[in-house]
Amino acid sequence: MDISGRHEEAGEYLMVAAAVAATIDSNRLRDVGGMGFSTSHGQPTLENTLSVSADAVSALPIVPPGPVVAERGEFYEEPAIGIDPAFESGFKYVESIAERRTVEVAHHAAYAARELLL
Repeated sequence: MDISGRHEEAGEYLMVAAAVAATIDSNRLRDVGGMGFSTSHGQPTLENTLSVSADAVSALPIVPPGPVVAERGEFYEEPAIGIDPAFESGFKYVESIAERRTVEVAHHAAYAARELLL
C-alpha cells in the first residue's frame, strides 16, 4: 500500500491511499488481483494515515492472505509492531524486491488517483 498527498496544498490536504492485492514470489510481482482506494482531507497524522490506509485495504475486492506491506516512511518510521493492529491481516515493512515492486504499483495508483481528484 502507498499514500499520496501527505502535504498541504492551498491550505488543504488530500491524501489518497491505494492498496494492491498481489501474488508475488521473492523477486517479482506475479499477479494483481485488485486495488482498493480511500481518501482523506485530514492532516497527515499517524492516526489519519492508518485510518485512510485501513480503509483502502478494506476496499480491496479480495481479502489479502498475507500482511499489508508499505515503506517505512508511510507511517513515520514507527515500529511495525505498533502499526500491525490497524490491519486484520497484519503488517510489515518492505523486505523483498517483489514487495518493493508491489508498493511501487500502489504508489503509481495512489498518485494517479490523486491527480484525477484534484
